[in-house]
Amino acid sequence: MAKVAKKVTGVLLFVLILAGIITLSSSMVITKENEYTLIKKFGKIERVVDKAGLSFKVPFVETSERLPRHIMFYDMMESDVITMDKKTMVADSYVLWRITDPIKFAQTLSLSVAVAESRIDTTVYNAMKNVISSWSQAEVISGRDGELSLAFMDNIGNTMEQYGIELISVETKHLDLPSDNKNAVFERMISERAQMAATYTAEGESEAQKIRNTTDKEVAISISDAETKAAKTIAEGESEYMRILSEAYSNETRSEFYTFIRSLEAARASLTGSDKTLILNEDSPIAQIFYRVE
Repeated sequence: MAKVAKKVTGVLLFVLILAGIITLSSSMVITKENEYTLIKKFGKIERVVDKAGLSFKVPFVETSERLPRHIMFYDMMESDVITMDKKTMVADSYVLWRITDPIKFAQTLSLSVAVAESRIDTTVYNAMKNVISSWSQAEVISGRDGELSLAFMDNIGNTMEQYGIELISVETKHLDLPSDNKNAVFERMISERAQMAATYTAEGESEAQKIRNTTDKEVAISISDAETKAAKTIAEGESEYMRILSEAYSNETRSEFYTFIRSLEAARASLTGSDKTLILNEDSPIAQIFYRVE
């Protein structure tokens, strides 16, 4: 009997230890860095664990569910969109998103990432249609460097907050024309750009001609003013020169001196070439000057 009692005691102890281990393990919750843990009691969310580490719950009464906390990537299907000028384009985009409110996410989307992506797909596609339908084809093509993405986000606004979701960005991988009319559209756009370039060139040449005409006019006026001033200065100089001569010849002593100087200058001017000999007749006015020199 003692052996049986001892054996039963050992079995009971083993069962208690096993039950304790099971109870302890079912009460522990390990939360990773990139996830949320939702603690639920009879299907109702009691609390959210958003810090990595070990936490506890009431075993067999509370349950746990996990949701991703990291940024997720959703690749949308290619779809046709129509521009304001009734041109069809093919859009291929992707969305970066994350869960910011796990309680709202669980209540509205049943903890399903697939359901969330379905809502994202519908919302983003409607925003793309709204934006692109208000832009011309040329604006859509030129807006692929970031303007379209901003316009999509503005159109979506805070729509996804009701699901506890934040859309980080909507990016376009591929936005192009259908292959059947791509060449025709590009040729038309090239033709339009060439016409615009020709218009700008003509306007530039017209403006340049106006500038040249104005500059030529200003130069002509400046030259005319300079010539007028020069003629006036020459006339004033000649007038002053004549006045000095008049004063000189009006005085007899000065007159003889200036006559003598001018005769010497005339004699010097007549000495040309290598022969510097000056032969004068005694009746020559120049010779008379020398005869009068005392």
